[in-house]
Amino acid sequence: MTIKASRRFFLSGAAMLAAAALSSRASAQDVIGEILKSDKRGNWDDEFDARAGQGDKVASNLPIFSPQTVTYVEQAINQYSAIVAQGGWPVVPATKKLQLGVSDPDVVVLRKRLMVSGDLSTTAGISESFDTYVDAAVKRFQARHGLPSDGVMGKYTYAAMNVSAPVRLGQLETNLVRLRTMSGDLGQRYVMVNVPAAQIEAVENDRVVLRHTAIVGKIDRQTPILNSKINEIIVNPYWNAPESIVRKDIIPLMRKDPEYLTKNNIHIIGPDGNEIEPAAIDWNTEDAAKYRLRQDPGSGNAMASVKINFPSPEGVYMHDTPQQSLFSKLMRFDSSGCVRVQNVRDLVTWILRDTPGWDRQHFEATIKSGENTPVAVAQPVPVYFTYISAWSTGDGVVQLRDDIYGRDGVDELQISQAL
Repeated sequence: MTIKASRRFFLSGAAMLAAAALSSRASAQDVIGEILKSDKRGNWDDEFDARAGQGDKVASNLPIFSPQTVTYVEQAINQYSAIVAQGGWPVVPATKKLQLGVSDPDVVVLRKRLMVSGDLSTTAGISESFDTYVDAAVKRFQARHGLPSDGVMGKYTYAAMNVSAPVRLGQLETNLVRLRTMSGDLGQRYVMVNVPAAQIEAVENDRVVLRHTAIVGKIDRQTPILNSKINEIIVNPYWNAPESIVRKDIIPLMRKDPEYLTKNNIHIIGPDGNEIEPAAIDWNTEDAAKYRLRQDPGSGNAMASVKINFPSPEGVYMHDTPQQSLFSKLMRFDSSGCVRVQNVRDLVTWILRDTPGWDRQHFEATIKSGENTPVAVAQPVPVYFTYISAWSTGDGVVQLRDDIYGRDGVDELQISQAL
């Protein structure tokens, strides 16, 4: 479900929630009181509470689609309501590259910010030292926000940290509604693609058994929300270029380089099934969009080794990619709507587990053969493409992501667009 709301809605909603969360105010007041009263401890503190400093582990095998997740989000909303009622958290000046070993007055504000959100124990104290405790707390914060956990205060970390508490509260409220709609029986085994996180979960018996990094759709070519079932795996697939890619990408490339199709083993197939030579097409028009452009299987194929098929009104699918370097990018929104899967062979092996004759060894051998091989999945696996930008899979562990498509309704949450 997509919810549009204004900043005013979030702020007024936050105020209402804060008034309803009287029982949580005392704990928030205690936290802020401890921050203000805490001693200026230095770099090494024997009293440091490791569990309080790190909270519950950020990584979890609890699925995002889970009744427990809904409960944890409800708890987080109470906690954030109390934080909002106490004035939120301070803004950390985003002017310096703070990291381990630095001593700077801005670290005092950083410590207070991390303490309010529960990433840093109040027993760590207030000082100007970016010590090992602050380093661990920043890394925890980064992990919760889908950022590289390097402990360095860079522009994305600053931007995520300085989203206001009322806006984060509204984000949790918006996503709670989405989560509640998907907390029923989704199947014993299913695949979930979370677009804002650019991540995939393979779930079995209510536990995540595989988690994959993904590449999802660009802002102008968005990955759709859908529910379907994976019914076919194609090993060494042909790639049929969607009409949108022919118009937006291939035709402009052919105007620059008439040999582009030949270099990339892409053939033009006419309505009668016969191949048409590229020279027969007027590339100054969009005539090529009338035909099917098909790329041969192989290492340079846009889908590389494998394609995961399922019925979809938009014609999207999941697949491998020859551009493995894209998975290391911070913002992985580079596709034309389909979903590229890192370590896709692990996922396909899991999907084909109950399909006779398709163990990992046979699957790998088929890839090496280079032959186009469609495989019907014996027991189709449900697949859900969803949009969850805020969730919680543990007490005190709130996961927050960039609202890449602007579906949460507040510009401040579209961090990547503002930087």
